[in-house]
Amino acid sequence: MELLKNKKILIVDDEPEIREMIERFLRKEGFFRIYTAGNFVNALAVCRLEKPDAAILDVMLPDGDGFSLLSSIRSFSDMPVLFLSARGEDEDRLLGLGLGADDYMVKPFLPRELILRLMAILKRVYASNTVERLPVFRLGGQTIDLESAVVQRTDRELPLTAKEHAILIKLYENQGRIVTSDALCQAVWGDESYGYENTLMVHVRRIREKIEEDPSKPVFLLTVRGLGYKLMAQESR
Repeated sequence: MELLKNKKILIVDDEPEIREMIERFLRKEGFFRIYTAGNFVNALAVCRLEKPDAAILDVMLPDGDGFSLLSSIRSFSDMPVLFLSARGEDEDRLLGLGLGADDYMVKPFLPRELILRLMAILKRVYASNTVERLPVFRLGGQTIDLESAVVQRTDRELPLTAKEHAILIKLYENQGRIVTSDALCQAVWGDESYGYENTLMVHVRRIREKIEEDPSKPVFLLTVRGLGYKLMAQESR
């Protein structure tokens, strides 16, 4: 069950309050790889770039509709989809399910019910298959095991805290590319990420103490001044 909460979830809704509410409840339940979009164009871009494992799609969007969005997504992804809609007509429900959606909920909805339905979808789609493990990769003489949340050095094993773990996952997902400080804070602290830049620096320093031979001269977790950080990972297994 806990491994399912490693899945990437995309929330698409044109109402910021609804996006924030769903994200808040997902994070409370243990999900942390969450992406959001407020329109058709941005949602499709997120799907192509981040390759989410499941999506919660609003039917009514300012630049299109969720049905068309699902049709576009299906051209390159079979990820499960749960529709949200203010329209409860049977035709809409049947249309959404006919396009390949896994479930359809009508607004207003109970957040707890949404979470239960999403978990049911994730279990149905992923639990019966071999669960995708988080990566294990090398950084010089260290092995970073994100599945077990440990750094294996030649002389000892160092556990990663929950925040360090979340930061490394985000950096690894974007290895070789700059991840802004804002994006890292959002990945770790969610909606309450504002003002955590200094705290992020503390966590990055502690990560370097575990993964770098010389934390004062990092070669794997690099600072990109004025922007954020970049992880230069090696082979994974």
